[in-house]
Amino acid sequence: MKLYELGVKEAQEGVVKGDFTCADIVRSVIERFHEKNGEIGAYLTFDEEGALALAERNPKAVPIAVKDLINVAGQPCTCASKILRGYVSPYDATVIKNLKAGGFIPARRANMDEFAMGSSTENSALGVTRNPYDTTRVPGGSSGGSAAAVGGNMCIAALGTDTGGSIRQPASFCNCVGLKPSYGRVSRFGVTAFASSLDQVGPMTKSVEDAAILLKALAGHDEMDGTTPDEPVPDYPELIKGASFKGVKLGLPKEYFNTAGIDPEVKRITDEAVRRCAAAGAEIVEVSLPHTEYAMAVYYIIAPAEASANLARFDGVRYGHRSAKASDVFSLYTQSRAEGFGPEVKRRIIMGTYVLSSGYYDAYYGRAQKVRTLIKRDFDRVFGEVDALITPCAPTPAFKFGANQDPLTMYLNDLYTIPSALAGVCASSVPAGFTRDTNLPVGVQFICGGFEEAKLLKVSKAYEDCNH
Repeated sequence: MKLYELGVKEAQEGVVKGDFTCADIVRSVIERFHEKNGEIGAYLTFDEEGALALAERNPKAVPIAVKDLINVAGQPCTCASKILRGYVSPYDATVIKNLKAGGFIPARRANMDEFAMGSSTENSALGVTRNPYDTTRVPGGSSGGSAAAVGGNMCIAALGTDTGGSIRQPASFCNCVGLKPSYGRVSRFGVTAFASSLDQVGPMTKSVEDAAILLKALAGHDEMDGTTPDEPVPDYPELIKGASFKGVKLGLPKEYFNTAGIDPEVKRITDEAVRRCAAAGAEIVEVSLPHTEYAMAVYYIIAPAEASANLARFDGVRYGHRSAKASDVFSLYTQSRAEGFGPEVKRRIIMGTYVLSSGYYDAYYGRAQKVRTLIKRDFDRVFGEVDALITPCAPTPAFKFGANQDPLTMYLNDLYTIPSALAGVCASSVPAGFTRDTNLPVGVQFICGGFEEAKLLKVSKAYEDCNH
C-alpha cells in the first residue's frame, strides 16, 4: 500500500510506531499529486517545500488538505475567486489552530466553487476539478476539490464546508465520508463567510472512524465565535467503538422518498441501504417532515441575503483585486466587483440584495425566517420519535460537465441536504454503492439532532460496517 492511500487512523498509528514519518507521507502525496492532479485538478496550490518543512518539524503529524476558503497563515486563501487572487492569509482560522494542536498539518489548498456557491465546482474561477471515478463528470460542490482529493487518494483527509450540502453532496459523488456538524459545534472564525447562519466546517475522509478523529480535533468552544457553546467535546472515536443498529430507530421521511427527479439507481441504492440497516437490527419507521417542500425556496432567500451582506467587504480597497479601470471611488467599487466576481456569485448577491431591500424585506427575508423555524420544529419533533433519519444524499450520481447549466436545475442538487442545514442539525454522507449502468458512487445520508454527532457517527459507522 502506498502511503497516500492511508486513512487518518492508519497514518496516525504509523507515525506513532515509527513505521514512517509525516515527511514520508507528504513525499508520497507529492508523488500522487504529480501523477494525478493534472487529470483531476483537485488542488489550486500545493506548496511542496513548505509542506515538507512543516512535516520535518512535526514528524508525527498527519498532513491534510484544506478547502480554499479556510485561512492558514502564510498560505493563499482565494475562495477560488479572481477577486482574492494573490491574497495570502496573515493568520490561522480556529479550526487550523485546533488541527495543529491535534497533530495535523494543513498542506494543500483544495479547489471549490467560488465563495462556496455551487454544487459542481464548475463555478471555480481558478481551475477545473474532475471526478476521480469519471473525469467527464463533476466532483460535486462546493467542496469538490476536497472530495476529489479524498476519493482519488490524493490526500489522507480533507476539510470542507457545508452551507446547504457542500460537504455531503460531493462526498456522495466521490465515494468518501462527509460530515456536516451541527451549527455551532465547530468554530467559523477564520473561515470566509458565505451565509453566516448556515456555514459549518467538517471532515471529508476515507472512513467514518477517520471522520470521528478529525471532528474531535475540530470541535469546541471558541471565544472568537459566539455561536460555539462552552460545552465539552465528546471522545467521538472512543464512543463509536462497537457501533451497531440494535435498539436504533431509523426514520424514513416520506417527503424525501416520494420526490420527482430522483435517479432510479439512487433510489435503488438508498432502498438497499435501508434494507441493510433493518437486517442489522434497526427498527425502520416512516416519519413526516411536512415543511420540507418549502426548504429550497427558504434557503435561496436566506443564503443569498447573507451572502450579499458578507461579500460587501470585497470592495477593491483593502485587499484582493483592484480594477485598473477605476477613475473614482464609485467606479473602484463597481469595476473591481464586476471584474472580480463570477456569474453565480453576482447572481446570488443580486438576489440577496433584492430580498433585503426596502419594501421586500418582510415579504421575503422575514417570511423565510419564519418558515425556517417551522422546518426546525419538524426536525425537533421527529427526533423525539426516532434516533436518526436515513435519506438519499443527492438526487443523482455525478453528472457530466455542462449538464446542469440552468441555475434552478443546479440548485436541485441540494434537495435532500438543505432542510437539515436550515435546521442546524448534524448529518453525514456515507458511501452506499455504485450505479449499475455507469459504475458511479452514491452516498446515503444520515441525520441526527443538534449536537448529536456521537449518535450520528455511531449510526454512520454501523451502516459502514454492515455495508462492507
